[in-house]
Amino acid sequence: MNLTSKDISDDFPDSNKIYLNNASVSLMPTQSIDAMKEFLISYNSIGPDSKNSEPFVTEKLQNVRKIIAKIISCQPDEVVLTQSTTDGINFVANGLSFDDKSNIIIRGMGHEHHANYYPWIQLKEKTSIKNLPIDKNGFFKLDDLESFIDNNTKLVALSHALYNTGSILPVDEIGKILNNKIPFFIDSAQTVGCIGEMDVSKIKCNFMSFNGSKWLCGPMGTGLFYCDRKSSELLKPMTIGGESAIIYDETNLAFKELPDKFQTGFRNYVGIVGLESSIKYLMNFGMKNIREKNLYLSNLLREELSKIPSIILYGPDDPNQRTSIVSFNLKGHDPQEIVDKLEKQNIVLAVREIMEQKIIRASPHFFNTESEMLQVIDKIKKL
Repeated sequence: MNLTSKDISDDFPDSNKIYLNNASVSLMPTQSIDAMKEFLISYNSIGPDSKNSEPFVTEKLQNVRKIIAKIISCQPDEVVLTQSTTDGINFVANGLSFDDKSNIIIRGMGHEHHANYYPWIQLKEKTSIKNLPIDKNGFFKLDDLESFIDNNTKLVALSHALYNTGSILPVDEIGKILNNKIPFFIDSAQTVGCIGEMDVSKIKCNFMSFNGSKWLCGPMGTGLFYCDRKSSELLKPMTIGGESAIIYDETNLAFKELPDKFQTGFRNYVGIVGLESSIKYLMNFGMKNIREKNLYLSNLLREELSKIPSIILYGPDDPNQRTSIVSFNLKGHDPQEIVDKLEKQNIVLAVREIMEQKIIRASPHFFNTESEMLQVIDKIKKL
């Protein structure tokens, strides 16, 4: 299916805004909103705590695990339902065991998103932190990674793609270096649903965390944590309850198998239903086609921005090395003022940062159009 010139904006609720902040929270298709409403009506009709409610909800949970398993190429029981990307990161940061000789390897320190930075820095009392030096786009040398690894390395924790420059890190190559000998965690919040098909077995990661409300076009409060079945033994759950463990005498507990081991309490059932509907919607177009559309829109936006003399562009020049994130600044202008002025004109962008440098971030998704990109350029030229 050729999505490049296809306008699918009618599949989303009516809006007079040009929405280009999908790297933060994306729009939801109308069908997903309808699916959530239908679920709530059905759930109440059945009776939320009736005999028939449990199989009804269980089926919904199984369905979303199956569809997530398809898009990242894993087993359904390796998909843990969370509330956010941050949840999954903390599962790993707080679940691994460390000693005074151990170390973990991260990238870029303050160049990294807070969610994939703060949890590791908090571990400095338990373990040493090795920080890979980076270039202006956030990339590091694979040789540096290899030189950092030693017998006491307990984890390598990286983002798959960067929230500020859009750079896509070479996780497949990193996985080959680690070769399942050192646990490998990936924050994939900026890639799943955005850069095409994914296969965790090829990446060779042990853990991966992402959410449903960015590129998957699902509702807020939905997150996914991939945990390799064997690797689950490396993590002690942060929370425990009747859903995640069993007691086999008065004082001893045993954890259940995946995914129950990491899930306590109720899940966001209505959000999960909306997420499943959104993923079905995306898969109908094909993840590769979505990637092509995203690249087309971001390349167009970047190319037209480059023609404006006062524009400073950030991120890799090679489109294959970045997501659809386009980060830029206007010389002599405050980024927040620019974003505020554009929002008053119904164009939604975001202010983010590259270290201490504030930037303007646009992040088009496949439902955006060529016409919208050109309208944004026209408005920026008139600022």
